Amino acid sequence: MDAPKPEEISHPPMEQLQGLEYCIDSNPSWGEAIAMGFQHYILALGTAVMIPSFLVPLMGGNDDDKVWVVQTLLFVGGINTLLQTLFGTRLPTVIGGSWAFMVPIISIIHDPSLQRILDPHTRFLNTMRAIQGALIVASSVQIILGYSQLWAICSRFFSPLGMVPVISLVGFGLLDRGFPYVGRCVEIGIPMLILFIAFSQYLKQFQTRQVPILERFALLISVTVIWAYAHLLTASGAYKHRPEMTQQHCRTDQANLISSAPWIKIPYPLQWGAPTFDAGHSFGMMAAVLVSLIESTGAYKAASRLASATPPPAHVLSRGIGWQGIGILLDGLFGTGTGSTVSVENIGLLGSTRVGSRRVIQISAGFMIFFSILGKFGALFASIPFTIFAAIYCVMFGLVASVGLSFLQFTNMNSMRNLFITGVSLFLGLSIPEYFREYTTGALHGPAHTNAGWFNDWVNTIFLSSPTVALIVAVFLDNTLEYKDSARDRGMPWWVKFRTFKGDSRNEEFYTLPFNLNRFFPPS
Repeated sequence: MDAPKPEEISHPPMEQLQGLEYCIDSNPSWGEAIAMGFQHYILALGTAVMIPSFLVPLMGGNDDDKVWVVQTLLFVGGINTLLQTLFGTRLPTVIGGSWAFMVPIISIIHDPSLQRILDPHTRFLNTMRAIQGALIVASSVQIILGYSQLWAICSRFFSPLGMVPVISLVGFGLLDRGFPYVGRCVEIGIPMLILFIAFSQYLKQFQTRQVPILERFALLISVTVIWAYAHLLTASGAYKHRPEMTQQHCRTDQANLISSAPWIKIPYPLQWGAPTFDAGHSFGMMAAVLVSLIESTGAYKAASRLASATPPPAHVLSRGIGWQGIGILLDGLFGTGTGSTVSVENIGLLGSTRVGSRRVIQISAGFMIFFSILGKFGALFASIPFTIFAAIYCVMFGLVASVGLSFLQFTNMNSMRNLFITGVSLFLGLSIPEYFREYTTGALHGPAHTNAGWFNDWVNTIFLSSPTVALIVAVFLDNTLEYKDSARDRGMPWWVKFRTFKGDSRNEEFYTLPFNLNRFFPPS
């Protein structure tokens, strides 16, 4: 038997993923696009409901306040998604609420001057205004770094090797949002996970009119089936005598969103009153804005690969960060209760459906705005138990993490240097945030606990973020450890042509601004 040829036992690096049905600028039929846009909207609801459900009660708000914050978060998210897909990176990315802002927001909630307010609703309004003021000031970090092209300069220190841990931990770093929540209601979560994988992977060849219906709409179909099943369990009294925590995660009538939601109401700027400004709150919030910037950088790289586009050039990436800063400014003006970032789960859905079309995401933004105005209808979909979303996250976050690992094909993984950098940055990116989480859970405050609240927020926010820790470790090691003689091992010969807009002819196709705006904002 002849010895196998080298090409038979290895796979050559490929710039674009194979098997994607629609790339960034190709579009399915309008019917498919609208259905898939609605699917992205449903997936975005998980975070949009979970964050206000956690924060609003701590702020002193009631169910009416929670519903209005959810609607505002979705409304502004829809606007930010349209701005990002039209004028930002132009990648098919949904912009939604971010968990990265939790540390400084909780610090504001626990501010003694706010805690002294006895009336809960007054305390809620004053806390929301304080959060708004901090977001408005802190948004300047991304606006300045983006539009001044400073982030483009910083990105020149990135390589495929340095980006692998960052992109991978954008997905892996959210592991606590996956199965730990599925386990809180296994009778719903496990069937959801199995059904989604069965439809999207094992039955993906099933077609109707040459459309792989089960693969393309696996999320919609499986959510509908399991949601109906969960409602049947609720209506039959299966949870009547179960513990309160089980009922909270399993029942379909616990969110109190439908009864509290108005029929029609349009969010508007300064709807909670005039924002209040505090230097300590603003400095602390800047750390979260920086973390959001880093996490979004990794997410944009992943989205470009799943949309079959080239990696965004430094100029385009910086432009997107600038628009994301505008998005956080809008969060502060409207009062969403948190800042925004790229929705990781929606990037995973690009890969699951094999549709990376920009038009689909823009349609989903339309659904976010439409259903945030029609409160009752939006609240109906938002009442889906979070356990169902957590089951989907187990697939979506893992898919995004694997996209990060796929960048290793452009590097030399027979190099001990590369093995060291990859392994250490991945491990520390998981281990350091886990230490901060465990410490915070036990001590009810982070490891940084000084009299300077803004300093505590900076340290605790940065080191709670897996992608941020991975970026610090990986980029430092990659640019200091034998870097002069390792350009080829790091993947730089492939990477360097994507640094500039004119470095690859496909960049113009993917990232040129609409309405001939490149005349006024020429790419570098």
